[in-house]
Amino acid sequence: MSTTLSGLYLRERAVWIQPSGAFLPASAAAKPPQVQRPSLLHKKRIGATFRRALWRSGCCHRSTVSAALPTPAGPGVQAVEEAVKRTPVDSSVLIQGFGWTSCDQQDWYDQIKLKVPELKEAGFTHIWLPPPSQSVSRQGYLPAQLYNLNSCYGNKEQLQSLTWALNYAGIKPVVDIVINHRCADVQNAEGIWNSYRDDVHHQGRRIDWGSWAVCRDDWHFGGTGALKTGASYHPAPDLDHSNDELRAALKDWLLWLRHEIGFMGWRFDFVKGYAPKYVKEYVDASIVGEALHVAEFWVDMRWYGNTMDYDQDAPRQVLCDWITNSGGGVAAFDFPTKGILQEAVRYTQYDRLRDKNGRASGLLGWWPQKACTFIDNHDTGSSQQHWPFPESHIGLGYSYILTHPGLPCVAWEHMWDPRHTFIITQLMAMRRRQDIHAGSKLEILCADRMMYVARIDNRVVIKLGPQHDMGILLPIPSQGWRLCITGHDFAVWEKGLMELPSGSTGPDGSTSNIVSFDHKPLHS
Repeated sequence: MSTTLSGLYLRERAVWIQPSGAFLPASAAAKPPQVQRPSLLHKKRIGATFRRALWRSGCCHRSTVSAALPTPAGPGVQAVEEAVKRTPVDSSVLIQGFGWTSCDQQDWYDQIKLKVPELKEAGFTHIWLPPPSQSVSRQGYLPAQLYNLNSCYGNKEQLQSLTWALNYAGIKPVVDIVINHRCADVQNAEGIWNSYRDDVHHQGRRIDWGSWAVCRDDWHFGGTGALKTGASYHPAPDLDHSNDELRAALKDWLLWLRHEIGFMGWRFDFVKGYAPKYVKEYVDASIVGEALHVAEFWVDMRWYGNTMDYDQDAPRQVLCDWITNSGGGVAAFDFPTKGILQEAVRYTQYDRLRDKNGRASGLLGWWPQKACTFIDNHDTGSSQQHWPFPESHIGLGYSYILTHPGLPCVAWEHMWDPRHTFIITQLMAMRRRQDIHAGSKLEILCADRMMYVARIDNRVVIKLGPQHDMGILLPIPSQGWRLCITGHDFAVWEKGLMELPSGSTGPDGSTSNIVSFDHKPLHS
């Protein structure tokens, strides 16, 4: 049974449409034509007790570490070569705290809160929460009155209770920020929806905007603002982020979410819709110090007919450019790694997982500290299934992203699916034991069609693919290696396990051989 909320306006103009959403830079004109593949345009200060909880969990830490910003630039850039000092964010493991239909389950915030002890035990450092504001669409991706936190997921009080519990447990809540567009509340004299109300009392600038807040080339909604600085989003009015008053109001709202609600990071929705410099401005104005921020830039892969090209330098260069132009403080979801990995699995082409320079083939291979790796989210998988990872190899997918560098993100529905919980929790425990982080050293030892083998920080080895014979690449006990976990077409070894017991078995047949861990270093 879903939560009913007053003020949820269902309008004819808000019918959920899914245009292709392709957005190519001008430089792409000279590139070979690409076939469109799945892409979706979806879509009082904190009290003393809360502050103490934040400090206790380390959430209010302001890092003094400053690292040189790696800035890939120009076409054909192969990798970030600069040494980057490790930061607390590099050890992040994120879980998406909802699926596409979570809004239809009553009191979703309360349901997440019940899972906080298990999330903490599993080792998640951050949780991505759904768009919090009142919205035309139940999922929250057509927001209207930003300060109205009565949504299909719960109300303001339930959300505050959840963020308090998460922060107290040391899990930082990252909220989905949908600011590319905003649905209006009132029609103008011509019957166009481009007049906004601001019915909730709050500190900071008001958000009862008019047509001036809408880009003027968004002709569907009669905007009178400046031209767009990014791609169009057809279901709702595109906001004019070049307007100083609009940006100031959005920064006030972000500060309110930070201090009034307790969010510790932002997940920016549909960032291809506005210039990356504005993302930097919003981040700098709202959260000081080290924090995990992630942007959704659903970049198009390179295809020839129905075949994905082995060379995916173009899409990962687009992501590198966006990260650089946004100031380097925001990571990006690694759509290239997802696409390459699931193509490798689907067609037994594990040679896709190494590029021509011996690195991982996605954004992960060029800028791992800014690559938020995932195998599915509410759009690609969940109930929408726009671009799903092969169900038969979910365990393999997580064995890859949880053993490799980068900032892994686990899907909520996978985490609590009995078929996958065992593998995910065992792999996360291994990641913590071996201190794998975003900047860990990755050595790809083999990448052919039937088998992929990689070594991470000289402490973990992973093998993917149906080929059983690893030859001289097989990790052996005499060199300190012990089998950690196995499943369908994957196996993981690690150093430092004191003994090799009979092991436990997951519902999908995966096995774990871990009893205890010896922290004394073993050298090969």
